[in-house]
Amino acid sequence: MKRLIGILLLLGVSCGEPDTRTVLRFLDRPDRAGGWDEVIAKFEAANPNIRVELVEGPSSTNTREEMYSTAFAAGDTTYDIVYMDVIWVSKFAAKGWLLPLDDRFPAAEREKFLPGDLQGGIYEGKLYRVPLRSDAGMLYYRKDLVENAPETFEDLVEAAKKHQKPPDLWGFVFQGQQYEGLVCAFLEILWGHGGDILNDKGEVVLDRPEAIQALTWMTGLVETISPEAVTTYQEEEARRDFQEGRAVFMRNWPYCWKLVQEADSAVRDKVGIIPMVHSPGQKSAATLGGWGFGITKTTKHPDAAWKFVSFVTAAEQQKTFHFKNGDIPSRRALFEDPDMLKANPHWPQLYKVLLAAKPRPVHPKYPQIADAIQSSVSKALIGQQKPDEALKEAAGKIRRILGR
Repeated sequence: MKRLIGILLLLGVSCGEPDTRTVLRFLDRPDRAGGWDEVIAKFEAANPNIRVELVEGPSSTNTREEMYSTAFAAGDTTYDIVYMDVIWVSKFAAKGWLLPLDDRFPAAEREKFLPGDLQGGIYEGKLYRVPLRSDAGMLYYRKDLVENAPETFEDLVEAAKKHQKPPDLWGFVFQGQQYEGLVCAFLEILWGHGGDILNDKGEVVLDRPEAIQALTWMTGLVETISPEAVTTYQEEEARRDFQEGRAVFMRNWPYCWKLVQEADSAVRDKVGIIPMVHSPGQKSAATLGGWGFGITKTTKHPDAAWKFVSFVTAAEQQKTFHFKNGDIPSRRALFEDPDMLKANPHWPQLYKVLLAAKPRPVHPKYPQIADAIQSSVSKALIGQQKPDEALKEAAGKIRRILGR
């Protein structure tokens, strides 16, 4: 009913007395769990002169990004605040669609958030996004089978070979299909080998020895400790294999934890989590996901928008989103909160993963960069190209994308 009234107001249909409150709008997927309804109602009760409208869009992240982009490019002022995926920040900021938030978000407040989540909101030295929920890739493993969690890539392969019994039980499943999930999985392996896509100077380094070693290791998994079908897997295919007891290790996201602990899960109470492994002398890294809020440059109500952003990203609301929606908070203190720890005894391990999280290249042309990586890594995984050839091709495409 609340949203029906909002729609009528947007259409200019009066329902009794005119509503003179400041209206703030943002776009997100449908609020099936009710987290937004609860938080927005609390905010409006505390701020009776402001009304917040969630415009419910499709579940597809890419489609919602296109909806925001289309509106901004056309000069549409529908949205005052932007609920955005971490990989949207650079594009939206470079286009001039967002307000810098540095003056509103002091250093003392920033320190309360996870470092990777903050880093993902910075473009060319300015902060454009306050993180609300965090996300990062991690390694799940069967702690009933694996006595000591692996630390290196060699350890992972050794443990996988020791315990796998293909085709019924494979050693390792991950996201191997040609899509963004493949980029995320590859980046963790790439960083763990000491490689990267771009260096600190913005130069493309994807065809250097560390990267070739990383992709060589990754392609060597297929039909050795990973099923051939892994090249068609997204998150859910990997999760089902692991949850049904058909894999020793799995690369996936935090959302899987709750599912693998369900009553009908074959691995309930048998699962551990660690950051992705690394090469000797290197460090583990997790690909950062997560969502947060920015403020549109065209809003007529920047102060009201900031009041909502500050409210919704506060600890109390992050707890609400966790217990309603299962979202992972972005505030450090919540990983020591007694209520959260009681419900999530695995959080000390998850916190270590999140502290190692790194954003994907913060660049306005990231979508084109990702397409180049997806294509070449996929060709190597399915055996169409050798790892060095695939990365040479990807690096060349990225240099052309960047005009270098």
